[in-house]
Amino acid sequence: MQILKKIRMLVLYFLAALGSFILLYLGFTYLLFFFPVNKNAAAEGLKELSIFVMSNGVHTDIVVPVKNDIMDWTRMTKFEHTESKDTTFKFVAFGWGDKGFYLETPQWSDLKFSVAFNAMFHLGSTAMHVDFIHEMHQNKNCREIRISKKQYEQLIAFIKGSFKYDEGRNLMQIQHFNDGYGPDDAFYEAKGAYDLFNTCNTWANNALKACDQKACWWTPTDKGILHQYK
Repeated sequence: MQILKKIRMLVLYFLAALGSFILLYLGFTYLLFFFPVNKNAAAEGLKELSIFVMSNGVHTDIVVPVKNDIMDWTRMTKFEHTESKDTTFKFVAFGWGDKGFYLETPQWSDLKFSVAFNAMFHLGSTAMHVDFIHEMHQNKNCREIRISKKQYEQLIAFIKGSFKYDEGRNLMQIQHFNDGYGPDDAFYEAKGAYDLFNTCNTWANNALKACDQKACWWTPTDKGILHQYK
């Protein structure tokens, strides 16, 4: 009886601790929406080119021009790396995330417990998802941001720094195509590890910080980023 009582108490303590953690996590996630960094960015600096923040309702991408006088992304993320091999795209979207989510979970119905567990607790590896786009249009899940060329150079450095490279300084493409993704994208090996505190949206938020744009102090969700540009 004493053993059963101790086990019951341990279970209750565990559930209380887990509940407290979840409440704190959700509370900080929401509260930090209202503590932006670079809150005056829209009124400062030159507005020389456009980038976009784009959400699919869960995950945020950073979208930039495929090429301009500052950067030609096709020298790294080549059109021929995609299934379509279309060369007429004007924009390219970058997203960082857990490799298991990207490659094994094209739809939420495909999510496995092992993939979610590894992602939440810093146990998996990561990938960069690169998706080419013909045209960009603003809506509630896609916001245009005007930045200077210097700020764009800062963003370029951040994105480049998120990829892994081989000995020849080439990107390491992941040869994998899922039915859940289109013919115009590619996956690459990435640096870093994904967890509850460093999500795909945290990466996008940090990308905005890197180029001195308005962002959350911290956010694991797309809602935090879009709140800054509502």
